[in-house]
Amino acid sequence: MEITAALVKELRERTGAGMMDCKEALKATGGDMQKAVDHLRQKGIATATKRAGREASEGLVHAYIHPGGKIGVLIEVNCESDFVGRSEAFHELVKNLAMQVAAANPICLRAEDVPPEVLAKEREIYAAQAREEGKPDKIIDKIVEGRVKKFYQNACLIEQPYVRDDKLSVQDVINEAIAKIGEKIVVRRFCRYQLGEKAA
Repeated sequence: MEITAALVKELRERTGAGMMDCKEALKATGGDMQKAVDHLRQKGIATATKRAGREASEGLVHAYIHPGGKIGVLIEVNCESDFVGRSEAFHELVKNLAMQVAAANPICLRAEDVPPEVLAKEREIYAAQAREEGKPDKIIDKIVEGRVKKFYQNACLIEQPYVRDDKLSVQDVINEAIAKIGEKIVVRRFCRYQLGEKAA
């Protein structure tokens, strides 16, 4: 199949990947658009894994106020160089991550950041629910683990479905940005304020 400029352009628009990467992905998948998207995603994960050990101490602290002024977010996202920290692509990513925090209200960054007492309480509730539903004791642990996984997807920013495309997780979006920008990118911390809520 001939890889046309229009096909390459469409894949670029869908993934944000470079032109040559799009061309190679389409060649590798015989022009199948969905397979090419998956191919680029896998490449993004591979690039992110390769860069995981690098130091990320540059970046941006961004403030986002949701229209209406009732929700505000402060977020710090790090990269490896000042050059990338000033780039439009990086700024766009940070802004989108701040909007994710505003919309999806995560309680922490990643699964290992969930306080042990919160997790213990959740496990207790899920086990009690499963017993009330009449589930046999031998499968309760399995049910609890499944519900804990779902809890992480709601509570942890990195694991949440991305609000702009729920087929992707936030980590997928970061991995794609790493592949595109070519540097390690790490969300360091965030804080979300909602008008009228009690301070923790």
